[in-house]
Amino acid sequence: MSTTVEAAVEVEETRAKAEAEAEAEAVRDLAPPEVRTPARPPVRPPAAALARRVLRGLRAVALRSAAILALLALWETAPRLGLVDATFLPPVSEVAKAWWELLGSGQLAEHSKASLARSFGGFGIAVAVAVPLGLLIGWYRPVAALLGPLLEVFRNTAALALLPVFVLLLGIGETSKVSIVVYACVWPILLNTISAVGNADPTLVKLARSMDLSTPKLFQKVILPASVPVIFTGIRLAGAVSILVLVAAEMIGAKAGLGYLINASQFNFAIPQMYAGIVTISAIGLAFNQILVTIERRLSTWRVPS
Repeated sequence: MSTTVEAAVEVEETRAKAEAEAEAEAVRDLAPPEVRTPARPPVRPPAAALARRVLRGLRAVALRSAAILALLALWETAPRLGLVDATFLPPVSEVAKAWWELLGSGQLAEHSKASLARSFGGFGIAVAVAVPLGLLIGWYRPVAALLGPLLEVFRNTAALALLPVFVLLLGIGETSKVSIVVYACVWPILLNTISAVGNADPTLVKLARSMDLSTPKLFQKVILPASVPVIFTGIRLAGAVSILVLVAAEMIGAKAGLGYLINASQFNFAIPQMYAGIVTISAIGLAFNQILVTIERRLSTWRVPS
């Protein structure tokens, strides 16, 4: 019975509301034009504002690319004007032509594939090892006190200085090259992770503990989100290091890879091909860094933009 009464009340309220809206519409239609409330036109950005937005975007792009365009212009004109020896620094147009020839012959793809497999493989292993180890060392003080002196010794030892040791122990194959990349990438990730955990906001940690959060939940809700920016700083540094160290390793003992391409081009006095390999390494490093920046932004959406 109560359900029937409630339904009748709802029907009556809906009918009254519809009648009120119809009456208001009729009154508005009978009112004089100067009193009548004008209907709101659809909001559309004016053409001038749209043009200013496009112009602002073009200006930002031009500002970001101005230095690179200036460098390319200087690189093209300096050898042609005799400011530098064109034999050792050919114009950028010749380098671009050599790069296109290497791409068409398949050599560039072959060498790039070999380098990327070694670099990304070592980089991935370093991330998988260094981030959990850094969280452990940064959170547990006894572990930090135990491993601190050992970490200081190894982090101040250059990776390329240990390259002969890796070659002697692991041979000149792929294992030694991937291992030297892992060694070089571990330290920036590890040290930044330790620093990120140690500098976590103590107020948030105390608040989480007061809510009886377990240690895994504390890491998931507080420590990891607060540590992401600093950890990714180390990961981005390791990404650059992974390419640079690998290229140096490939120059010493390899039969494929961008480092081998650069070294072989130098010995054969194919200078444009040498610069083409260098430009390819720079482009790969830039793209890799941009990918890491994008991932960092996706994982740090909670941060308030500055």
